[in-house]
Amino acid sequence: MIRIQKKKWLNLGVTLIISAALFASSIPEAYAKSEDKKPVAKEEIYKERKILYDQISAVSGVPWYYLAAIDQYERTMTKVHPKDRAHEERLTGVFFEPQLWSGILNPDSTDRNPLSIEVFGGYGLDGTGDNIADPNNDYDVLYSMARITSKYGLSSDDLGIALWQYYQNSRSVQRIQQFAKIYKHFDTLDLAQHAFPLPLSNSYSYRSTWGMSRSWGGRRIHEGTDLFAPHGYPVRSTCYGVIEIKGWNPFGGWRVGIRDLDNHYHYYAHLSGFDKSVHVGSLVTPGQNIGWVGSSGYGKPGTQGKFPPHLHYGIYRDSGLTEWSFDPYPLLRQWENDEYRARKAKKNSKK
Repeated sequence: MIRIQKKKWLNLGVTLIISAALFASSIPEAYAKSEDKKPVAKEEIYKERKILYDQISAVSGVPWYYLAAIDQYERTMTKVHPKDRAHEERLTGVFFEPQLWSGILNPDSTDRNPLSIEVFGGYGLDGTGDNIADPNNDYDVLYSMARITSKYGLSSDDLGIALWQYYQNSRSVQRIQQFAKIYKHFDTLDLAQHAFPLPLSNSYSYRSTWGMSRSWGGRRIHEGTDLFAPHGYPVRSTCYGVIEIKGWNPFGGWRVGIRDLDNHYHYYAHLSGFDKSVHVGSLVTPGQNIGWVGSSGYGKPGTQGKFPPHLHYGIYRDSGLTEWSFDPYPLLRQWENDEYRARKAKKNSKK
């Protein structure tokens, strides 16, 4: 079995070397080392990333959407740990600690020689065929991660086992699998759009209530924004994502939790009911109806009416081990204004 595995990777390595010229020529100019870097449109970045994922997928067998999911998860970790994971600006977000890249016992933590890195058991590989394993080269980095991910095979279970062995964290594996499911279903990387959680009208009102004190259930702070609206008013998903939790919570009543590709957990509480399309594991899009405003919560399942009907909306950021809330009010204002502007632009275009 070991000989077969070695032969398999030897053949893949030969294939990769043959393709080195193609790989090197397609490295995005915007991410080449240059003192005069110009801003690149998101659409162009998505395009270049997709090309990268497809190329690495072709030589490793790892589905492009898994590579995209790993890359995106790594990017979210860098956002919450910018000092610990600092690296040069590049197309990929995958980060390897220097000692893991070169090998724990390698006396040279800056080693770029693929042969000596292999001797010391480092993760670094040459993905472009230039005999250099560069931790800041997009192809080297993603190819190395693809080798780690496909260590036990290419089924979803095999990929999950390899990811757990690498991250040693079930949360990391869950996030990557959630992201992969989203990318596979929508078949695009351009999934950053958002929507206001309520249909635009004069029927609702809200202000910044994050951080205010709460007393029911013990002393605590308010980890979200309350949007007051009539009972039964539609509640919408603000993002592309996957339903992570659905059901009763003593504090939030009937609630839904959605995980998005920024690794944010969107929490919708005090609902009067759920849309029939909402199930744990189902995917949602911005503006999709997920339930209705209510006044459930503060008690056992079914408790209603202890406060005026409203939607409690919160956002939590995942640090890899824990989650913490942040004030969603600025984003709510932004999404509401964006939607009003889009509506106005659409109306003007019809004139």
